[in-house]
Order: sequence, then structure tokens, then C-alpha cells
Amino acid sequence: MAQNPSLSFDNTEIAFRSLSDAELLRAYTLFRMIGFRGLVKIGPRILTTAMRWHLPVSGIVKHTVFKHFCGGESIEDSRPMVDRLGRFNVGTILDYSVEGGRTEREFEAAAKEVMRTVDAAGEAAAAGKNVPFTVFKVSALGSHRVLEFASLGVADGQPVPPRLKADYARVHERVQKICQLASERKVRVFIDAEETWIQGAIDCMAEEMMAKFNREGKTIVYNTVQLYRTGRIQVMDEQLKRARDGGFNIGFKLVRGAYMEKERARAIKAGLPSPIQPEKSATDAQFDRAAAWCLDHLDVVSFCAGTHNEASCLAIADGMARRGLARNDLRIWFSQLLGMSDHLSFNLAAAGFNVAKYVPYGPVRATLPYLFRRAEENTSVSGQAGRELLLLTKEIRRRGLGGRRS
Repeated sequence: MAQNPSLSFDNTEIAFRSLSDAELLRAYTLFRMIGFRGLVKIGPRILTTAMRWHLPVSGIVKHTVFKHFCGGESIEDSRPMVDRLGRFNVGTILDYSVEGGRTEREFEAAAKEVMRTVDAAGEAAAAGKNVPFTVFKVSALGSHRVLEFASLGVADGQPVPPRLKADYARVHERVQKICQLASERKVRVFIDAEETWIQGAIDCMAEEMMAKFNREGKTIVYNTVQLYRTGRIQVMDEQLKRARDGGFNIGFKLVRGAYMEKERARAIKAGLPSPIQPEKSATDAQFDRAAAWCLDHLDVVSFCAGTHNEASCLAIADGMARRGLARNDLRIWFSQLLGMSDHLSFNLAAAGFNVAKYVPYGPVRATLPYLFRRAEENTSVSGQAGRELLLLTKEIRRRGLGGRRS
């Protein structure tokens, strides 16, 4: 493997230079708590029950875990974070993280809020600020039931039942409106990946939007590829052929994935083969192959590597160097979540690569599912919380704060 001698993820001064001393110590305390698996397991139930009983815990959540992982309760609240990240050449991905809508009114409200993020990103770009992407989940715009029936149609040729056709048409219209606005505002938009049983419909809509809006050398719409699923490189190959034949560009956001336990449990219950790689090493290998595949097809493909994995980031950086690609090539981005892996985000940005942080926002109560996943992710991903703590401890000592910490 080629080497990037000037790229290191061990410089904690760069990694945490956006944090004040108080914020650094708060992050340390938070990750110490996240390191206790038992607390992470029962914490969501305790918080949910406390809020149901109207106990005064919202303020505690807002000033601890919410403040660390979210930009604020609204786009306006998030602007200081956009500015802060921008000072260190790290972009923002505005992410409206309210989940679980069930009514047409809620779906329509979510679509309007996503369109507000697109407008905000366009305005930020006009003002010279770095908000290169927005993002949405199709399931925020319509019910899982509708998307599941539509996905069955993709897989098995089954038509959407007549009673659901109007609902599906509304979901499709919302997706198109968002992508149309993104094209008009020249804002890139990620369509997030979801569970396999609704992903077929999402993939079809995403490719349709790419064929409409990724024209004339522009890549506006990006679909998300979960590399913990089997057979993804073949799917990418097939889409590349259709894109070349159709004369449009492809946008991919590459991630490992977020629904592994749910996917495996469903496959076992239904007596189906698991759609998930048998082990993490297979997922890692497929992720790195997918990134290299993208680097080999940049005439048509733009991509964002959504990863907290140091080895994958280095592999992409080395692949760019071997191919003689500029570090700031706008077809290539890295992204991480706000509050996690700052050693990757800020060191990559300092070395000249394109980087953007997901900045979720929404009312505290409504973002709890997102926050619970972040806590669980930091305990379930091997070494994640420990790695964060090690780096935070190193920086605390470098600054001479709080005496010796372990």
C-alpha cells in the first residue's frame, strides 16, 4: 500500500482544536459513561419512561448527550456549529433527525423540513460557508408498509396494491420535489439506506432521480450503499452500466451499515439466507473494494466515504495518491458523525481532503432514537468508545487539564 506520510490520525491538538476545555472534559465524561454497556442498555428505557411521566430530564439530556451529538433543535440553532466546523475546513451535512412519522401530515411536514435544509445549504454556499450536502430518509416521507409493498414489486414483480398506490405516489412526489430543489440550489443530497425489505423501492427512486438530475457533469443525488450487505459490488457494476448507457452520473455514499441485528433476526425468523456479511472482516474488505471501485470510475462516479474506520480512510487517501488525484478533488469526500471520530475529520481536513460532519438537529424528545443509536454504536463497534477515550485523555493531558486521567 502507498503511504501518506503527512496524514496521521494521532494529532489530538488538531483533532480537538474546535473544543473548549470545558467541552473536552464533557466529552471525556460522556464517553466514560458510554463505555458502560449496562448503562447504555437500560438508559434508553429509563429516559423514555421518565419523559412519559413528564419528569424533568429533558434539560439533562439537552445539555449532555444531545449537545455533544446534535447541532441544535433547529437549523437556526445549528448555525453556530456550521460556522465552528467551517473555521477548520470541515463541512456540514444538515440532517433533520426526527423519526417515526405515521401520518400523512407528519410525512408532509418532514418533506418540508428537508426542503428547508436544502434552502439553508444553498444560502450557506452563497455566503461562502461550507454546507456541501443535505440528507434524508425516504421512510421519513412515507410509511414502511408502502415502501415494503413497493419493494416487493421491484423484487418479484408484484404490483403495489390499489389502496396503497396513492400513498406511494405521494412518497415519490416528495422525493422528487426535494431532489428538484437540490438541483435548482446546486446542493448535493444523500438518500439514506434503510432496511433491505424497503430498500428496493428506495434504490429505484434514487436511480430515477440520478437519471433526472445528475446530468451535464453534475452529481446532485447520491444513493447510499451499505457494504455489510452481500453482493454490493455487483449491484454497483450494474448501475454503472445503466448510467453509462443513460448518460448520467452516479453519486454513492459508502457506509458499512446500521441494521445488522435487525436484518439477521428477520432472516432467521423468515427462514431466509442472511443478507449480511458473515463477519466484520468481510464487511471491511467489501467497503475498501467499493471505495477503490469508485476511484477507478470517477469519470461517472462521485462518492462520499461515510466511515469511522482509520484503515479505510488511509486506504482511500493512498488510493488517491497512487492515481495522482488531488486531495481536494470534489468527486471524493469523507464524512463522520458530529461528536465522533474528530481525530479523522479534523486531521483529514487539515491535510487538505474534503470532509463533512453529519450535524443532526431536531427537538430533544424527537431525536432520542438517533441519540440512543449513537450510544449503542459506540459500545457495539469494537474499540470505538475506548479509542475516543484514549484520544480525549491524551489531549486533556496535553492541555494540562484535570490532573492525571485514566
